[in-house]
Amino acid sequence: GAVPKSPGGNANISGGGDDERVAEYEPNVDFKPVISLPELVEKKTGEENETEIFVERCRLFRFDKEAKQWKERGIGEMKILRSKDQVKYRIVMRRDQILKLCANHFLSPEMKLTPMVSSDRAWCYFANDFSEEEIKHEQLAVKFKSADKAK
Repeated sequence: GAVPKSPGGNANISGGGDDERVAEYEPNVDFKPVISLPELVEKKTGEENETEIFVERCRLFRFDKEAKQWKERGIGEMKILRSKDQVKYRIVMRRDQILKLCANHFLSPEMKLTPMVSSDRAWCYFANDFSEEEIKHEQLAVKFKSADKAK
């Protein structure tokens, strides 16, 4: 087969002129920020004076009394933290990526951890939770990836 000719025939690609020399163009670019950013600020989580004694990835649910069903609170790392004076223990859990608190409550001797009937990798308990800026007495359930991790 015949190869069709491109329009313009044998025109010089560099512009069609006799001058083959192309002037070297060096742009004079000066980048300045549109806005200036503040210096990095150290963010306090409230966990600075506590020691992690347990960390495990899990899914947290709360029981909605009106709807009579479990609602997911979030997925993330659940931590049990001990205060430096070793008097108080608390559970803190932040959602993956957005790091919003989904559990924040102290552990007390009155709290009873009971296995969920429906799963061998989930536990249920009541707590006075403060993750939404006010204390609420809530029934919570924690579900782990495997039965081994739930023990």
